[in-house]
Amino acid sequence: MTKWNKELFVKDLRNSCSREIAKIGEKIIDFSEDFATEVSWGRGDEHGTFTFRCDSDFGTLPLFHMTSDGQLNLQINFLREKDLPKQVLRDMVVKLEANFLRDYDDESYPSDSYENMEYLFHTYTQVDKFLGTVEGVVYRLKQ
Repeated sequence: MTKWNKELFVKDLRNSCSREIAKIGEKIIDFSEDFATEVSWGRGDEHGTFTFRCDSDFGTLPLFHMTSDGQLNLQINFLREKDLPKQVLRDMVVKLEANFLRDYDDESYPSDSYENMEYLFHTYTQVDKFLGTVEGVVYRLKQ
């Protein structure tokens, strides 16, 4: 049974993070409610978790996780294991690399890990580009 919901998650996010990161987190949650097939809330005691999932030919896949203490986990390596069409994964990786100015290849990003959103997002344009990337992946997975 889930312990967290949107209201509790946002409240904890506002208490745990800077005002800017909390606003970004809320924007990601609002976007997710519109574009995700399924939004799930965690059961943890220390902080809340939130997962964005979308339908595909491979079942319902998580694209990212977010925590109420301001961390984001991109599920790039998990998606690599699912043998998604190469163009979908490549498009996602190229756009994320350009947006966050870091490498997400097998060598530089060997495992999916939580990263502080304050180090990922420096401008609201980066947030919009991230959400645009996720929207594109959702659209392509449903084709």
